[in-house]
Amino acid sequence: MNPCHCQERHQRQRIVVTGGPGAGKTAVLELVRQAFCAHVMVLPEAASILFGGGFPRAPGEGARRAAQRAIFQVQRELEALAMTEGNPAVVLCDRGTVDGVAYWPGPGDFWAELGTTAAQELARYSLVIHLRTPEATNGYNHQNPLRLESPQEAAAIDARIAAAWERHPRRVVIESSVDFLTKAHRALVAVRAEVPECCRKHLPPLP
Repeated sequence: MNPCHCQERHQRQRIVVTGGPGAGKTAVLELVRQAFCAHVMVLPEAASILFGGGFPRAPGEGARRAAQRAIFQVQRELEALAMTEGNPAVVLCDRGTVDGVAYWPGPGDFWAELGTTAAQELARYSLVIHLRTPEATNGYNHQNPLRLESPQEAAAIDARIAAAWERHPRRVVIESSVDFLTKAHRALVAVRAEVPECCRKHLPPLP
C-alpha cells in the first residue's frame, strides 16, 4: 500500500472482484495492494480461509452445501469487520455473498437456506468487477493447489457467476486477454474510478 496524506473520514463502499477459477483475481488484488493507498482495503477470499484452514472439501451435495453456507457466513463477517475498522474508502471483496449461488448444488434454494434474498445481497455492493475465466488455450492456470476444476468446469462456473450478478446495476465485465497485464490494467482503472478524489490525487500512475 502507498502512503496517503488524506485525512478525510470516508463513506465506505464495498466493491466485489469476482470471476471463475483462473480468472486472475489473486494477481489483480495483489496489484491493487501495490498500486493503491491504505484507504483501499483488500479482503481475503472466504473460501481460501476455510479450505486452506482444513474445512472438509468433499464431493457430496451435503458437504458442498455446508461449505457454501460457511463461506457465506465468513464473507459476511469479513465485510462487517471491514465496515467498522480503520478508515477505508473502498472495501474490495475477493468474491461476494452472491457468488455462492454459482456453487450451490441444490436441492433447496440458496437464498432461503441463508435467510436472505438475491436483491438484498446485490444491494450490499456498489460495483461488481467480473474478470472472465480464460479458455484452456489462453492462460488458464492449473497451479493453484486449492483449485480442483478443469478448464471446462472453470468456464461453466464463470458463466454461472455471470448469471448470478447480472442484475447488479453497476457491473464491469473484463474479458480475458492474451496479455494479462492489459486485463489487470482495466480492472485497476475500474477500482481507481471509485476511489475518492481526496485519495486519488495522491496515487502514482497505474502500472
